Parts: sequence; structure tokens; C-alpha cells
Amino acid sequence: MPDVFDVIVIGAGPAGEVAAGRIAAAGLSAAVIEKELAGGECSYWACIPSKALLRPLDLAGEVARVPGLTLGGLVVDDVLARRDEMVSNFDDSGQVQWIESAGVAFFRGKGRLKGPREVEVLSGEGSSSSSSLTLTARHAVVVATGSSPVIPPIPGLAEARPWTNREATGVRAVPQRLLVIGGGVVGCEMAQALHGLGAKETTLVVRGGALLERVEPYAGEAVARSLTEQGVRVLMRETVERVERPVPGGEITVHLGGGEILRVDEILVATGRRAVTADIGLSTVGLDDHQPVRVDDSMRATGVEDGWLYAVGDVNGISLLTHMGKYQARVCSDVIVARAKGTADDLPGMRDLADPIGSPQVIFTDPQVCAVGRTEAQARSEGFDVRVVEYEMGDVAGGSLMGEGYRGRAKAVVDERRRALLGVTFVAPAASDLLHGATIAVTAGVSLDDLWHAVPAFPTVSEVWLRLLEAYGM
Repeated sequence: MPDVFDVIVIGAGPAGEVAAGRIAAAGLSAAVIEKELAGGECSYWACIPSKALLRPLDLAGEVARVPGLTLGGLVVDDVLARRDEMVSNFDDSGQVQWIESAGVAFFRGKGRLKGPREVEVLSGEGSSSSSSLTLTARHAVVVATGSSPVIPPIPGLAEARPWTNREATGVRAVPQRLLVIGGGVVGCEMAQALHGLGAKETTLVVRGGALLERVEPYAGEAVARSLTEQGVRVLMRETVERVERPVPGGEITVHLGGGEILRVDEILVATGRRAVTADIGLSTVGLDDHQPVRVDDSMRATGVEDGWLYAVGDVNGISLLTHMGKYQARVCSDVIVARAKGTADDLPGMRDLADPIGSPQVIFTDPQVCAVGRTEAQARSEGFDVRVVEYEMGDVAGGSLMGEGYRGRAKAVVDERRRALLGVTFVAPAASDLLHGATIAVTAGVSLDDLWHAVPAFPTVSEVWLRLLEAYGM
């Protein structure tokens, strides 16, 4: 029966691909449906292209700190060409080939639930060639439709056709005058990237009093200071009240809450994302079309009779990070396979291990912000007996070797009852490679006594681990 599969996955982004591929590898038949590009947001419009744009600027900062090296200059066209190469020139044929080579049937179109275990594939929707096909799942349907950017209801903003992450990471001509709204990850990363690539008048408007409010406060302070030193104008506790763009593609007039009027060439909106749940048929199975899909520890949707529906990645609203969506997909697919084969399904749920601890995350600004686990404020609010230790990363020998002016700060949040780490944050240039060691220590609950015997190599920046333990009193 060509239209019947053991499992159907709606969405071929990173989480959907992992789920479908892992299910097929376990011997079940799987199909995946994608209306845009196979590989999803991360591959073409978010993680990969943004880091491709940031990497040359990161290296320029490294070169500037090391005496004896000179930077020949940034060739913007070459940076954009490299970005295009990293996103396969927005051609997903190689990704589709991988999906099919994994034994997964690929369907191009919009996937929409039609009822229990039934998914409609709509192709050419809205045209005279519109057609549909109904697929049936024997065991499970996995929703992996991701998230989309939110445009706040500011008068005139939507009509001005602002940029989102897609236009920013896919930039062809860098605007001279740029306004960025939002002080989160996308706002900070892209303000730095586009300013470094030629947006000489870049203004970052932040409603709150800090950047990157979900990490340790000192991290946002360090990034704000760095952006300002690079020439980005950072306006805290400021709002956009009204936007005017009388000529499509022309100059934009922006009225700020404090009374200032800005004139810019483009506006980048980076004020958050929402789960893509509208018009995927959730209401046909009793769920809300306008809310993230609530799931249990095995990623199974709650409130759906017979437990055949699952949701992984941004669409469930748990953790809007690619690596966590892929982790959820691994948990989900293993559970589905176990249940389909009638074997034990007492596999660890995502929230049993990774979710309460705190997802690892790297923010690729200069300095980089690398964090895993709970912040100090989170740990205290949850009632832990907390002790905090900090260390200046430029004071270790490896930090000094990174270049003149290399500075950074490491912070460890310790559970005094267990003498184990609750969270770790590194804020320093090129600190991202330190994070996985911290992730292992926090996730596995490694005791400080055991960490004392994990000797870091000399002379590396990782000696900061030793210094943190010494600051604790080991």
C-alpha cells in the first residue's frame, strides 16, 4: 500500500530529518513531508548562514589581538559567496537525496493532519494545479514544523516589509543604515554581522534593560560593551512607536518612544518566534491550532486519544535550539520504535535528563557566550543551596597566549549539598569549544571532587576549570 507508512513526519527540518532517518534505520517504514527546503530553517536561514557571516569577523578579531599578524581586509562579496556555499545555494537536492538514501519516502508539499493517523499532502496550493494526497500512519505521526518569526503590532511596521532572520542571513546588499529591534540572540548576532559587513549606522533597540536576558547578566553586559566598541549604537529601555515607509523599498522613518526619529534603509525584527501550528490540522484531532503542541517526556502529544501523535523541535515550545530538537527527535523515534515493536518503552524522557538541567547554547557574538544549566538566579529561585565561583579567563596562561587584550569571565553555579555543578557560563572570544566539557559535567552530575582529578592541559584556556575549582577551595 504505497500511501501507508509506519510513521509519517510533517516537516523535514533538522528534528524531522533525524526522527524519520532513525525510525527508518530501525526497520520501520517512514515518510517525511516538507513544503519548503529539506533541511529546514537552521540549514538555510538561521544557524548555518548566520555563523558563516560571523566567522570572518570572529577571525578578524582574533588576528587583531595577536601581534605580528595583519588583516588584509574583509571582502564582503567573498563572505556572501561562502555563505551561499554553506547553504548549498538554497538548493536542497542533496538533502532530499540523503533522506531517500536513508530509506525515507520524501513528499514535497504542505502536510496537514486530516484526522487520527491521517495526513494530507497539499502541493501547488492556491493554483490551478493544486492537488492532494492522503497518507496513513500505522503507528505514529510526528509534527516537526518548527517556528516562525513574530512581527510585533507596531503601527506601520508590517507595511514597511521589515527583515526577519531570513532576509538578514540571506542578505545580498548590506544596508548602510540598519535598525535592529530586539536584544536576544538573533538581534545581537546579526547586529554584529551586518555592522561588520558594512551597515555602518547600526542601531539596536531593546525594550528591556539588558541584552540576552536568559543568560547570566554579565554576559549581556559584555556583549553590549563589545557592540558599542565596534560602533553599534545600543539603546536600552527604548521602544519603536511608529514606522513609516511611503515608498516600497525606500527610506524608513522610525519614531522611538523617547521622541527620537531615525531614518534607516532596513529594519530587522528579532523579537522572538512562535510555533508553526496554524493550518496544520491540529483542530481535527482536538488540539489548539494556535498554541505549541504540549508533549509528555517521550514527546507524545498530550490530549490526543490513543497516543499516536508526537511533536519535536520548536513546535512543542520546550527549547528553541536545533541541537535540542534533534535530541528530542532521537528520544521520540526510539520510543515510537519500541512501542511499535511491542518492546519496553521505559526509555528516559527528554525532560528527565536534559530539560530541567538547561540546554547548552552558544551565542556567536564577540565575545562568545557559552552556557549550560541553570543561571545563578534560576538555581536560587528553585531553592538550591547555591555557591558561585568566578574567574577571569584572560588570567590563565592559555588566555594570555590567545592575544593582547584577551579577556573573559567564567562562572560556575554549585549545588553545595551535592558538591556538583548546576550551571556554567563562559563569556570570552573563541570559548565555544569549552562548552561540551561543561555540558558533560552538568548533565552527568560530576562531583567537584572528581572534576579535581580531570587535569586540564597546559597552556590552554581550559585551565580555567582548574582555577574555578581552586577559587571554590579545592
